[in-house]
Amino acid sequence: MQLQVTNSPFNQEQVDLLNRLLPTLTESQQVWLTGYMFARQAAAGTPSAEAVVQAISESPKLEEMVSVSQVPAASREVTILFGSQTGNCQRLATGMARKLEEQGMQVTLSAMNKYKTNGLKKVENLLLVVSTHGEGEPPDNARALHEFLNSKRAPQFDNLFFSVLALGDTSYEFFCQTGKDFDQRLEELGGKRLSPRVDCDLDYDEPVAQWSAQVISALNERLSGGSSAAAAVQAPAMESSAVQSAYSRTNPFKAEVLENLNLNGRGSDRETRHLELSLEGSDLQYEPGDSLGIYPENHPELVDAIIRELNFNPEEIVPVNKNNEQGSLRDALLKHYEITALTKPLLTQAAELTDNAGLHELLAPGSEQALKEYASGRDLLDLVQDFGPWQADASRFVTILRKLPARLYSIASSFKANEGEVHLTIRAVRYEAHGRDRYGVCSIHCADRVQPGDSLPIYIQQNPNFKLPSNSDAPIIMIGPGTGVAPFRSFLEEREELGAEGKSWLFYGDRHFVTDFLYQTDWQRMLKDGVLTKLDVAFSRDTEEKVYVQQRVLENSKELYAWLQEGAHVYICGDEKHMAHDVHSALLTVIQQEGSLSAEEAAAYLDDMQEQQRYQRDVY
Repeated sequence: MQLQVTNSPFNQEQVDLLNRLLPTLTESQQVWLTGYMFARQAAAGTPSAEAVVQAISESPKLEEMVSVSQVPAASREVTILFGSQTGNCQRLATGMARKLEEQGMQVTLSAMNKYKTNGLKKVENLLLVVSTHGEGEPPDNARALHEFLNSKRAPQFDNLFFSVLALGDTSYEFFCQTGKDFDQRLEELGGKRLSPRVDCDLDYDEPVAQWSAQVISALNERLSGGSSAAAAVQAPAMESSAVQSAYSRTNPFKAEVLENLNLNGRGSDRETRHLELSLEGSDLQYEPGDSLGIYPENHPELVDAIIRELNFNPEEIVPVNKNNEQGSLRDALLKHYEITALTKPLLTQAAELTDNAGLHELLAPGSEQALKEYASGRDLLDLVQDFGPWQADASRFVTILRKLPARLYSIASSFKANEGEVHLTIRAVRYEAHGRDRYGVCSIHCADRVQPGDSLPIYIQQNPNFKLPSNSDAPIIMIGPGTGVAPFRSFLEEREELGAEGKSWLFYGDRHFVTDFLYQTDWQRMLKDGVLTKLDVAFSRDTEEKVYVQQRVLENSKELYAWLQEGAHVYICGDEKHMAHDVHSALLTVIQQEGSLSAEEAAAYLDDMQEQQRYQRDVY
């Protein structure tokens, strides 16, 4: 409400002065001024209008008060929202929250799908930690927020300061796309960046620490009103593992291989390895749904071919990491650097080491599709052969390569049932492309070059987004063809150990019943013992018309919907691009058909299941 000359004892100049000041006063300033006026009144009686104005003029200078109040004191409240498919972003967000709380910040930490969007309008400091899934898609628990912010219901932000930490993989075309989407959209809606977005590749420790330091510095500056005398908040050391062990992603445990068996029968065109590793002496533990990371070695034949093509000395000493550690060139390419994937950042750096016009043309604007086609299915040897001669020695050449990343595999055992051990299901990847045989880095390392008694560098990757229901009486439906069945072996072993009473239903698929039915004896025993209630299988090459798990889902629509109505939890594991998409569509069809719902209502039903963590996916 504005003061008017006609309804006050003040003249126009005094009214203008008060109308400039009063709306800008903070609560503490209003209390101070009220107390000041009360004291003057007690000492000298009721003040005149002139005395009121004089009192204001004797208070902190108007210009200073207006200046300060127009930039409200920065809040110590920070909201951290994470979107995570495998748990990396959740761990990083949790680590950030913990350190900020230790320094006196008031932190709200939440998965994106658990945060009530109507609260965003009130947030002043917002940190987003999010990965990108599939072909530039948000992770499952980030979809709702992503859609909300890109809808007409998204608010305009008047006082939002934000920063985005994006995780991704430069070998994918849409690197960190979800983080980029959030960053751009928040700016469009009026938000201001606390610090610039940081995009992280698979080796994310250094950029995460950089982002953390930038965010903390910006918060310090805001808390101190822009002065260099920052509040006592220190940049947290971001933790990437919450496992209570000395061993982690950055300090892997060398686990002894106890068993390495081929699960496929004679005559199969597939090779699937069952590995059993010892965790003795590591203090590592895991839960069903978690994954195991393995740091593999590159194929020795590929390493030697690259060195020969470059005419380098395999024993030359070169840097093996960013910590200035050194080793032989052959050892560096074998154990430390990625050599099987071509990314745009790699090709861009490589172009600095050659005058070959072909590579520069691939990187020119307008050649994006040609670049994508060239990189698909090729490796470092192709690059070296196609675009020489190279103007760099070995030490300079390896600096363009990124760190050899770990490979993650769903754990196929229950720790309770196999204490001190962890089991994996790994399909050997072999294929031909561009006239040369190609190999999966980790799968062929394990299949061809790892024997019982050898060791593998490993760590536990916790996945809080793929977990059994806390109520062991709840029914579970598991859909996992091929190696996607691995975590469900873990689920059922765990439920057997716990004596769970809840029903369980497994949908499994592969090519041939006789040669490709992974863990067949396990499922048969569990069916006999009542641990597994129902099993439906689909072997696509055993019938004239190919049959897949999504068709088995549709064939059992009435019973499956009844299980859903009873509160069943649904789990999908495996290929995201085809299988998981098709199964998702089948579930929508079942819900729509059996529930007599519209397409929109069926989608809302499945969204609600996901919100309740009754629909979880571990897809890749």
